[in-house]
Amino acid sequence: MQTFHDLSLSHSLERSLAAMEFKIPTPIQAQGIPVALARKDLIACAQTGTGKTAAFCIPIIERLLKEPARTALILAPTRELAAQILEVLTKLTAHNRELRGALLIGGASMQPQLRALRQKPRVVIATPGRLIDHLRQRSVSLAQVELLVLDEADRMLDMGFAPQLDQILRHLPRERQTLLYSATLPDDILRLAAKFLRDPVRVTVGPVSKPVQKIAQSVIETTAPKKNEALLDQINVRQGSMLIFARTKSRTDRLAKYLTSYGLPVGRIHGGRSQGQRNSALAGFRDGTFRILVATDIAARGIDISHIAHVINYDLPQVPEDYVHRIGRTARAGATGEAVSLLTPEDRAQWRAITKLVARK
Repeated sequence: MQTFHDLSLSHSLERSLAAMEFKIPTPIQAQGIPVALARKDLIACAQTGTGKTAAFCIPIIERLLKEPARTALILAPTRELAAQILEVLTKLTAHNRELRGALLIGGASMQPQLRALRQKPRVVIATPGRLIDHLRQRSVSLAQVELLVLDEADRMLDMGFAPQLDQILRHLPRERQTLLYSATLPDDILRLAAKFLRDPVRVTVGPVSKPVQKIAQSVIETTAPKKNEALLDQINVRQGSMLIFARTKSRTDRLAKYLTSYGLPVGRIHGGRSQGQRNSALAGFRDGTFRILVATDIAARGIDISHIAHVINYDLPQVPEDYVHRIGRTARAGATGEAVSLLTPEDRAQWRAITKLVARK
């Protein structure tokens, strides 16, 4: 597969790909899409930012165009990621409006979701908890699901969604195709795959859990009392937009307030903010209203904004693997980027675990 044209896709889908200027598939698309189109179960593992969303949306669209009575379900760990999947799907179905998608996410009103479900969407994109809410209300049925996608599966397990996934599994047809996408393949992901998939083809692109090579990584030695000052120094010497990660909701709020006091345009997102507030912050960051977005790890995989020039780890992540996902927010779609970590003496052990993980790969 050298180009998307080699797949002999439906004319309407080819038109959408052309409009989106999708010509040469990324490695995960080149390897994963033919497997999915062959109706085989798939475990796809690749670094973040490699085009996984289109890799599963394209075969979903092609499959549903051929089977008008069937539907697809896409599960994602965060509201932001689910919303971005819908955005990509909507662009890819610009010439196939009958393939309507519905977004079922927590933190948002149920009424618009109920109205969307009454229109009988062909693709449901959901976070696990909110999908279970609808299953309990019997406002959604999974009986006709022909194709299931588990996106960022490792993140879903990290966030404690395993019990919800087990519940959802009981509502799915036994005869279906399942595609699992993950940035890492720890043992718990393989156990999850054993539950959901049958004889899957495994595709791995690039060194898993290793930051993409176009990200320049650096460390700034500091102390806890001087951390804010060190952060300001980094902001002042850098050009372009930046995503800053803090450890907790309260630290995110305090840091955003501190930076705002210096006249910096700052947005913030974390799990304690409403969906409207999170959408507003992301929209402002995407359109340049905010040069800076301060976030918890909820943004480590939940956003795909191509122009992020810098990722700054104000606090190191609690889980070493999340370092990879955090810095993967920059250097998207072939661009370059920089990642900076503010390191205090208290962070030494955690930093050793991070460097060990990266070096192992």
